[in-house]
Amino acid sequence: MKKILVIVGPTAVGKTDISIDVAKALDTEIISCDSVQIYKRLDIGSAKPTIDEMQGVKHHLIDFVEPDQNYSVSEYRQDAQAVISKLHAQGKIPVITGGTGLYVNALLYEMHFGENASDETYRQSLESKAELEGNNAVHDLLKQVDLQASEKIHPNNIRRVIRALEINKVTGKNVGDFTLDPVRTKAYEVVLIGLTRERSKLYDRINRRVDLMLEAGLIEEVEKLKKSGLDDSFQSMQGIGYKEVLAYLNGLYDLDAMISLLKQNSRRYAKRQMTWFKRYEEIQWIDLETFSSKEAVVKTILSTI
Repeated sequence: MKKILVIVGPTAVGKTDISIDVAKALDTEIISCDSVQIYKRLDIGSAKPTIDEMQGVKHHLIDFVEPDQNYSVSEYRQDAQAVISKLHAQGKIPVITGGTGLYVNALLYEMHFGENASDETYRQSLESKAELEGNNAVHDLLKQVDLQASEKIHPNNIRRVIRALEINKVTGKNVGDFTLDPVRTKAYEVVLIGLTRERSKLYDRINRRVDLMLEAGLIEEVEKLKKSGLDDSFQSMQGIGYKEVLAYLNGLYDLDAMISLLKQNSRRYAKRQMTWFKRYEEIQWIDLETFSSKEAVVKTILSTI
């Protein structure tokens, strides 16, 4: 069976740098798995790799959606699978890398989007809420409309939680006996690698990244987006880094408070990402702090294929 290599991990752990070296070693291409890097003009806050950083490795599914447009998980799945098929036809192993858990799920599971009861806009809003506020925030919504379902579905099973809410909204009925359990994909073999670091060191990297983003012009980037008519009602502007700076520009925080909040939200997001990825039983964890060089990390990843 043809393979895909999926490299995940929390924000700022070092996925981009390592995945590029892995892709070079495999003579293949990278498919981004990041729900903010998809947007054009959202460069600094999304930590989108520059042309120089890509080192000649072709990247797919970054910088291709206008920031005033919505883009759903189902669209991501369709677009990513098209690239996967193309690379497999060329005899290459696609390298998928990023930190958006719902995008990872879309490639690992046969998720039946658009069946019968479907409300794409509502589902997108729930996906964004889960991404930004955590699974419990969405699970609390389910408690309000379908208590029985909320007692059966764990908050971390966010796909089922969102599907139950969608069914309730569209049909006005509780999820009842609907079958919502996901089925693992048989389209390809998945090699799943998780990158991690000791928490205090990861948090230091996150704080440093925020400082570097601000030095690189994050506030100016958001100012331009705001002047183009974008506000926090747009999906693109709900990403961490963009919503905090936008609130600062709107006078809700002073500069120091905004920076502190941005770092705090980034750290909390990293914690939620780790919780999400730990659910995958087959994930092979690599603690980057235990390696003496990046080359050793790359060699270890290549040995798993």
